[in-house]
Amino acid sequence: MGQRIRKASLIAAGAVASRATYDALERLQPGSVQWWTRTNHRGEQVSLLSGPALAASAAVTAAVGAPKNLRSAAAGVSVLGGALGVYDDIVGHRADQKNAKGLRGHLGALREGRVTSGLVKLVGVATGGVVAAGAVTRGPVDRIVAGGVIAGTANLFNLLDLRPGRALKAALGLGAATLGGNAGTLIAGPIGASAGLLPDDLNERTMLGDGGANAIGAVLGLRLAAAGGPWTRAGTLAVLAALTLASEKVSFTRVIESTPVLREVDALGRRQ
Repeated sequence: MGQRIRKASLIAAGAVASRATYDALERLQPGSVQWWTRTNHRGEQVSLLSGPALAASAAVTAAVGAPKNLRSAAAGVSVLGGALGVYDDIVGHRADQKNAKGLRGHLGALREGRVTSGLVKLVGVATGGVVAAGAVTRGPVDRIVAGGVIAGTANLFNLLDLRPGRALKAALGLGAATLGGNAGTLIAGPIGASAGLLPDDLNERTMLGDGGANAIGAVLGLRLAAAGGPWTRAGTLAVLAALTLASEKVSFTRVIESTPVLREVDALGRRQ
């Protein structure tokens, strides 16, 4: 009963923290307003400030809730994913960067002698994932695999953030599936933070951007890496790698819209 109450309290704290942080950022509008405004799929201007709000609240509540051995890793992957994601949101919006999309685009730019913000983000999150994986395993190969799970989950959530509410619904679903056990307290706060921002995301007042998607994906990736042994982590990484490679060829949005159950879940609560 004590664990259930603690998890419920962390979920509530995460929701309050993300809402309060987002509202404060909206009032302050740090830096140039253009940094925090993007055009969504309807062609409407929306705020990006829920991204840093989610990253900050996820980092704090994950660190508070996580088992002692995972606290630093939980805070670290959330902050790093959020910071590098915000960097990519701002720098990647420049004219000389916008055309480099996906892994193929970033590697193509590198072959031309250009280092994109997206590549910096990918390498940074992958490196941070391997460092954080030291809290989960010590074996060198397994540590690289665990780091890949953290980075791969962060990237997957970035790929999902193409329609209102999609990435946050995925966070709630994966979070609920991994909430059990003692280590479930790691993601209780981030689950609440995601829920707190979902209404504004669905109503298209804001979007996560890379800052929010990478932060929530990284901390959920840490939970996945901690959930099983070496073979479980290897299998999880294989699935993440397959999905990432598939995204280079197939539109996730097209797959979702052509699958009835996924289409209904994806549209639930969204503006018509």
